[in-house]
Amino acid sequence: MLPSVRGSTALLRTCLSSSTARPCLSASSRWALSPSPANSQIRSYATELREKKANTEMKDALSRTTSLFKTYKPVSPGIRHLKRPINSHLYEGRPVRLLTIAQRKSGGRNSHGRITVRHRGGGHKQRIRTVDFVRDEPGVYDVVRIEYDPGRSAHIALVRSRNENDEGTSRWKYILATDGMRAGDEVQSFRQGIPDGFIPGFDAALAAEEQSSAEGEEGQAPAAKSSASSHSLALGILRTMTLKPGNVLPLKLMPPGTVIHNVALKPQGPGILVRSAGSFGQVMSHEDAGRYTHVRLQSGEVRKILSDCCATVGKVSNPLWKSINLGKAGRSRWLGWRPSVRGVAMNANDHPHGGGRGKSKSNKHPVSIWGWGTKGTRTRKPGPKGPKNSNKMVIRERPRGKEKRSN
Repeated sequence: MLPSVRGSTALLRTCLSSSTARPCLSASSRWALSPSPANSQIRSYATELREKKANTEMKDALSRTTSLFKTYKPVSPGIRHLKRPINSHLYEGRPVRLLTIAQRKSGGRNSHGRITVRHRGGGHKQRIRTVDFVRDEPGVYDVVRIEYDPGRSAHIALVRSRNENDEGTSRWKYILATDGMRAGDEVQSFRQGIPDGFIPGFDAALAAEEQSSAEGEEGQAPAAKSSASSHSLALGILRTMTLKPGNVLPLKLMPPGTVIHNVALKPQGPGILVRSAGSFGQVMSHEDAGRYTHVRLQSGEVRKILSDCCATVGKVSNPLWKSINLGKAGRSRWLGWRPSVRGVAMNANDHPHGGGRGKSKSNKHPVSIWGWGTKGTRTRKPGPKGPKNSNKMVIRERPRGKEKRSN
């Protein structure tokens, strides 16, 4: 009697656990029935729905999305303080392999095997994205997508040329993404100058101005005034059509107050300054002679740059990068960053702060592992306060000390 009761209990449990739409059948009945197409469609549909629902519930249970950042419920210590910016516009696929190079890591060691750059090693396997910092090819480029770049803090944009004759790297390029840039936008480079016929009347106004300056001012006052007014009008139209985020322009064509990034220091050179995430520079003024332009950098330094040098309009993307909290030490190791050990925790032969009984640096000034002062100690005097002709291009130094704290 006992085995039959156990069998009926198991059958009852099976019936209760199954769906209400599916009748409870015995084993012989289930084997007798052959699966029809309708039943197979119902089973596949139910399976897909169940898997999708489970994924949605897991995401909703773990994530706590806010307006700017995504946080997680502390179901483990590693995600208790994890905070990531919401970048739903990023492309989740792989990069264009033609525009990448295999990254070979050395762990911060030189050819002799000695560590010359500390705190590097390990990390996930990566590929270097070849970003075009020059952008000397004219024409309109369409933004295909915005991607993540493991080699920099800013995001990059994949752009495609509209010229059908271009192929390979001439047609596809990676550029620094401007803040607010999305797929479908248009960018253009004016490094080689304004194309002929880009603005009606602009070339004629320049020609009239050059002719009036060559003939002299005698008897040409009305003509000079009319040419100057037409030139100013054409210049205003030019700025309206070219001053768009993502476009490359010479500094002399940018009015004071323009926000820029990826600033070059040579007229034909690549962009060097202001390339990290969220950073931007600003055009302060143009000299009367027209040779130099005063640009304020992200650090607060104001320096002179040749007016023929080019820069990109706008601010660098990913401004919330500095507010990221990795949450655990393992994520730093995934990025290739090894731990940094305090000097007071080392031995005396390893660091000037090491050794002794207890945690003390013996009333010494804070120094690095090589002995030079750190934490506010000034080791050089760049700019006007430094040695003669050390950096003649710096007009105003970046704020330091009390000046920086007051800002």
